[in-house]
Amino acid sequence: MLEVSGLDAWYGEAQALRDVSIRAAAGEVVTLMGRNGAGKTTALRCVMGLHSSMRGSVRLGDADLGALGPVQRARAGLGYVPDDRGIYATLTVEEHLILPPRAADSAWDVERVYAAFPALRARRGQYASKLSGGERQMLAIARVLLMGSRLLLLDEPTEGLAPILVQQIAAILRDAKAEGRTVLLVEQNLRFATAVADRHYLLSQGTIVATLGNDEVRARESEVLQHLGI
Repeated sequence: MLEVSGLDAWYGEAQALRDVSIRAAAGEVVTLMGRNGAGKTTALRCVMGLHSSMRGSVRLGDADLGALGPVQRARAGLGYVPDDRGIYATLTVEEHLILPPRAADSAWDVERVYAAFPALRARRGQYASKLSGGERQMLAIARVLLMGSRLLLLDEPTEGLAPILVQQIAAILRDAKAEGRTVLLVEQNLRFATAVADRHYLLSQGTIVATLGNDEVRARESEVLQHLGI
């Protein structure tokens, strides 16, 4: 589904990514893990076409996305949830949910979103500025599911959330996986990552230094936590 090859990226003269290559199959959940500043968010932004100072190849299935901007990539099946959620404070929950265009037949409908996230149903008429951090995260994930995105790019979806909300997001990602969607996930919560993901790319100073399965992460947990700076 996703193939990123030889990805380099810069901020001015500072190189943020060096020869990063990532593969993720349909129905696979893959994480990017590393310390703050390792290049995880930059990698997601490059895949989505939001970072212009880059070099390398990004493919979705048979399609080369290199010449496409972020809007065209969204139409091709990419859905991005940034770490700041990207929520509009002056729109209600329901307005957020009727806004996304449907890009595929696999798109969720609003009723399915409300069934998966009952808190959003209860707050459907409230402005997003009144939502908690967890509710905003639910709303941000719901928007990409409403579009029918084949590839979900999620940046720290569990950061700052209560355990019950983390469990809800884990259930949603398992549903997405069962439907054949691919998920590329930036995540520092090791327990959550090994519960939902199939493989893990470990980034250090803009370079992938290891690709680990869940058993390897568990066997080397203290080493991985030290590498993450936790």
